[in-house]
Amino acid sequence: MTYFTASFSASPKTDSAFDDQTAALNDPRPHPTETALVQLGRALMTELVDVISDTALEDFQTLLGEALIGAFHSAAGRIEREADRARDAMRTLDRDFDGSEAADVELQEATAKARAGDIATQACELIRDAASESWTIATGEVWTAWRGSRRGTHLTAAQLEAKQAIRAIRNRRAGEADPGGPVVAFRGAPGADTSEDAGRIFDALNWARQEWPDMALATTGAKGSEKLAIKWAQQKGVKLILARADFDAHGKAAPFRANDELIALEPEVCLTLVHSVDRSRADQRPFGPALNLGQKALENGMRHVPIKARAA
Repeated sequence: MTYFTASFSASPKTDSAFDDQTAALNDPRPHPTETALVQLGRALMTELVDVISDTALEDFQTLLGEALIGAFHSAAGRIEREADRARDAMRTLDRDFDGSEAADVELQEATAKARAGDIATQACELIRDAASESWTIATGEVWTAWRGSRRGTHLTAAQLEAKQAIRAIRNRRAGEADPGGPVVAFRGAPGADTSEDAGRIFDALNWARQEWPDMALATTGAKGSEKLAIKWAQQKGVKLILARADFDAHGKAAPFRANDELIALEPEVCLTLVHSVDRSRADQRPFGPALNLGQKALENGMRHVPIKARAA
């Protein structure tokens, strides 16, 4: 039997479209380079981890780290909305343009505001993603946005909410839009988080990416094996779709409702890891939601591939 070997290296970025865009702003003030913004994100997270490690605040490390990353994510969203409003103003001014000097100045100002907002949004995303990368390196934890979509940079994969992706699929059927490439769904046991588990998960995901190079990875973002899958997506720059379990709305049924969203994405294949492949783990009980996804895949005529330990 042939097995695939996981690769952990990310392709370095050799040039910067961001720096080209800042130069095109024609702002007399200097603009931070992409390298400087990435270094800022890394430095902020490194300083936070260094200060709180081995102190009484260490118990709150995850909350503080996620709050720092989330602050730049929130700022990017707010600035992007302002840029969108400027674009709306551009369209109105362009439609009603009367050729006057005043109208021309107003249109130029709206255009400059929109372009500057786009650059500022990208700057926040660069800081956010660099801090997120440093957070993962320092703690092994993976940050994902609590809500909404997230565009990817060269450091991390883009992230979509499952409901948004499902709407896009329905729009595609109606001929309105194309959501992109094929979806690969994955559910795994929270306790499957050893190095052996990571190897088998990465093997399966690397195989899937060979089959569907433009794939998106869909998962619920639960702890353990699904966090390992998210880490793989970030390293590979693979788009991520999160079908989060909503326990407030659905209670104990939430993990299974999340599976319904995964199935609604019409995945090419559903990968499942029902328990750790590490035989030294005492708890080898199958994880119900992962079993359920495999069952629902078969019921809907979809391909299901269970992830198992390597043959002895």
